[in-house]
Amino acid sequence: MRSDASTVDEYLAELPEERQEAIAAVRNVILEHLPEGYEEVMNWGMITYQVPLEAYPDTYNKKPLMYAALAAQKNHMAVYLTAIYMSEDASQAFEATYRSTGKRYDVGKSCVRFKTLDDLPLDLIGQSIASLSMTEFVEQVKAAGSARKRRGT
Repeated sequence: MRSDASTVDEYLAELPEERQEAIAAVRNVILEHLPEGYEEVMNWGMITYQVPLEAYPDTYNKKPLMYAALAAQKNHMAVYLTAIYMSEDASQAFEATYRSTGKRYDVGKSCVRFKTLDDLPLDLIGQSIASLSMTEFVEQVKAAGSARKRRGT
């Protein structure tokens, strides 16, 4: 469910109460662990945590780099953790830690899906959000872009 809300408060207000509470709780964990420099905005129809263009304007699509996002979809809620999926090691470590919690591991290409707040290991989400400073994230993005250029893709 893509939202046209222009602020996070508007986005939260348009959600059903049970989803509003779950999204707000995950948002609090993200904000508590979010490294300095990232900004919270509404972008791509969801709550987005991104690198401001002022900090890194050289993106392929001239849009801010998304570090993480939070959204209520039609059949689930999702936390998008871009940085976790940039490295095979980070992805495998995340999966192993997630599975060790005993919670159902339900992921998409760059997101963790959950139906209720109890389905999500909030400590792991917080650790994942805290794992990369904005500078480290931008450097990883640059390195990935350079590798693609070298491969010709």
